[in-house]
Amino acid sequence: MDIATSVGIIIGLGAIFSGIFLAASAANASMAGFISLSSFTIVFGGMVASVSVAFPLSDVMKLGSAIRAVFKGGTIKLGTVVDDAVEASEIGRKGVAELEKSVESIKNPFFRDGVQMVVDGYSLDELTEILETRIEYREVREKTQAGLFKSMGTMAPAWGMIGTLIGLVIMLAGFGGEGGADALGPGMSAALITTFYGSVFANLFFLPMSEKLNTRISFTSTMQAMLVEAARLIHQKKHPLIVREKLNSFIPPKEWKKEE
Repeated sequence: MDIATSVGIIIGLGAIFSGIFLAASAANASMAGFISLSSFTIVFGGMVASVSVAFPLSDVMKLGSAIRAVFKGGTIKLGTVVDDAVEASEIGRKGVAELEKSVESIKNPFFRDGVQMVVDGYSLDELTEILETRIEYREVREKTQAGLFKSMGTMAPAWGMIGTLIGLVIMLAGFGGEGGADALGPGMSAALITTFYGSVFANLFFLPMSEKLNTRISFTSTMQAMLVEAARLIHQKKHPLIVREKLNSFIPPKEWKKEE
């Protein structure tokens, strides 16, 4: 579980509910006015409808898995990945037979495939092209998920405004008619609460989720670019000292280690 995501949402919801409680208490009003099923239906239903129009159904159906990906914590340290690559390079210098025995012990599947290509006798250019193509199209797939969240964050306030217009129409239609005063409360509530819901959905959930996924995509791309270089160096049978120094260029200096 990604602690930062969970804590951020909890703090955001806490700030909202605390503000509502304090404002309602000061005005001797009820907090129940902020609960509106009709407003929620307009915003959430309209938002899902919009992304269904904008994206293929297969991508919309993966929304649940995309949300789980946001909350899934990342425990990979690039320094540890460098250590694993250096260890593989040490084995690779002993020969292809020794390297083949160690392939299954490599934890990272992307790097494992790269080392397997070295064992299978792929040329340096073939290995590089295949792995870089995998990076490119993984980014395309994952950026589609990030784009889905960004679109939802963009569309939520728009549907909030649509709900506001609906509420205003109901409110204005009540003037001069029977029960006009009774229509003012529900109309004004729908007009304001839908905008509130749209803003909360956009700024606390979907736009931050999009940014979180983009950050994860950048991290994974950096790690995989480093592993492409590691596979290339293993293919060239470079000394572990050279492998570590080259791969250290991809990671923060505080994670650097030196060969003893």
